[in-house]
Amino acid sequence: MGNKAVVSLASGLEDAERVTVAFLMAVGAAEQGRPTMMFLSKEAVRLATPGVAVATACEGCPPLTELLDRYQAAGGRYLVCPICVQAKKLDAGALIDGAEAGGTVVLWNWIGDEDATTFSF
Repeated sequence: MGNKAVVSLASGLEDAERVTVAFLMAVGAAEQGRPTMMFLSKEAVRLATPGVAVATACEGCPPLTELLDRYQAAGGRYLVCPICVQAKKLDAGALIDGAEAGGTVVLWNWIGDEDATTFSF
């Protein structure tokens, strides 16, 4: 399967349900074999910090830790807005596995000339 998937997420744990839905979309794409990138900006950059994404959004919702594990196991990657990382005084060198600091140029280079399905949360 070739069609890349990009899931853009700007919310953090202040809206755990939105985060959960974004991860469900990303996990679904990655587990289908699509090359998948989550672009994290604003408060979502904190989710790329070890030990932060540990919430369960609602009764019956999967824990975020489970979704992160599934996403990583399926080969999903994260691109974390470097401006947001700097603004929040986070350590860009201490991100979770599969995450790297990078902005829009890096994202466009990753997409390349291929088709990409996008979701924004």
